[in-house]
Amino acid sequence: MENPAQGTIKVLKGNSAAAQAVLLCKPDVVAAYPITPQSPVVEELSRFIANGLLQAEFVEVEGEHSAMSVLIGASSSGGRVFSATSSNGLAYMFEAYIYAATLRLPMVMVNVCRELAAPNTVLCSQQDILTMRDAGWIQIHAESCQEILDTIIMAYKLSEDPDILLPVNVCYDGHYLSHLSSRVEIPAQADVAAFLPPRELAECRLDPEKPMMQGIFLGGKPFTEHRHRHCMAMSHAKQKIDSIDREFHYAFGRKYGGLIEEYRVEDAEILLLAMGSAASTAKIVVDNKRDKGIKVGLIRIRAFRPFPLERLAQAVHGKKALGVIDRDVCFGWNAGIIFVELRAALNRLGLSIPMVNFIDGLSGGDITLEHIDRSVDLTSRAATGEPCQEVHWLALE
Repeated sequence: MENPAQGTIKVLKGNSAAAQAVLLCKPDVVAAYPITPQSPVVEELSRFIANGLLQAEFVEVEGEHSAMSVLIGASSSGGRVFSATSSNGLAYMFEAYIYAATLRLPMVMVNVCRELAAPNTVLCSQQDILTMRDAGWIQIHAESCQEILDTIIMAYKLSEDPDILLPVNVCYDGHYLSHLSSRVEIPAQADVAAFLPPRELAECRLDPEKPMMQGIFLGGKPFTEHRHRHCMAMSHAKQKIDSIDREFHYAFGRKYGGLIEEYRVEDAEILLLAMGSAASTAKIVVDNKRDKGIKVGLIRIRAFRPFPLERLAQAVHGKKALGVIDRDVCFGWNAGIIFVELRAALNRLGLSIPMVNFIDGLSGGDITLEHIDRSVDLTSRAATGEPCQEVHWLALE
């Protein structure tokens, strides 16, 4: 069997790109339970292990809660670990998911974004992972199959950094990326090994020679200090994400902007903001509008946690209006999660800018060129001071 870890160029689906990245990162333990549209990731990893390409323990569990519990034990023992899930599987994992974060355990997990039930669906939305935004994990969202591969490699470097030691979710849209085929450059194993050294066993917490407890009961000031350190590590991760992106660019020739990507932003008068695969479609609309003399740019959020407050504030400063595309809903606000968070963030910094929210692409609905074109037009109207509806459910208009 051909060794997929060699430096090559292939046409891969997003799930295959994720599996290739994990192979290159050489985890010690993989534990997962299949769920659409994530299943091909761990199916491929199991084949790599069966064919001797990956020397790792593959733990077949009875559910996602057990998968994360296995990773907690393996990471606590000093192992590099991986899992993948989607939607209801992520929800089932939640108790162990938040436990892993608050234990400050380094690990990487892929979430292939899918709508949550009910009504039942197996199609795309970012509702599942954004619902977990306060669970203490770092969240990084990819736009392309190439970025999926590259981000997983960077995620291990971030998670295992001794100044961070937090689990990282690499997120990408179900079907639109998980089952989309595109050109992917697979770096050579030696180059990845140079970029991502083995995990420092000094972090090992479970050692038979040095018995200890973890996850013990704490109250009052010690617990508060633990939470404060977690928050400080999350904040420090902002600088690390940007610096690791620069380091990756130096090593492999590809860069993604770190916390956010800015597309034709510098001279823009109005901006769109998107996350995930919809940003690719939005870039086409931006180019088309530019050809018509409309100065619009695009911000793509890569890191939703930690929230890139400072980078976003710098990017939107001086702009006349901002349109936010959400593939999710914030129940109780009748708006999107990204919109609500960004409005609060800018208000915190004293920045006042007209904002319009566009909810679209729920349960696999297409975020079309026409929808984004309409979003630009409505954002342009808001920039003139014209009274505008704040939230638009584009598929219903």
